[in-house]
Amino acid sequence: MSFEPAIPQKQPYVLDAQEGDKKAWCACGLSESQPFCDGSHSRQGTGMSPKVVVCEKSGKIAWCGCKRSANAPFCDGTHKTLD
Repeated sequence: MSFEPAIPQKQPYVLDAQEGDKKAWCACGLSESQPFCDGSHSRQGTGMSPKVVVCEKSGKIAWCGCKRSANAPFCDGTHKTLD
């Protein structure tokens, strides 16, 4: 049985980032610190792991909020197709 990620919101989290920042994006959707991981995946036994990225440049990043992006951890507009 696989875990279907929760959908914390049907829009991206658009946040500022600095070049070199290391971020752990929540893949399970259960984190209280969206869009970033707080370890909920382990406590809930989802079998999932966060996606760790190092920001390549400074500026705004649209982090996926629906947890369905084909370009995770970044928003690709998939949230617009969800019911």
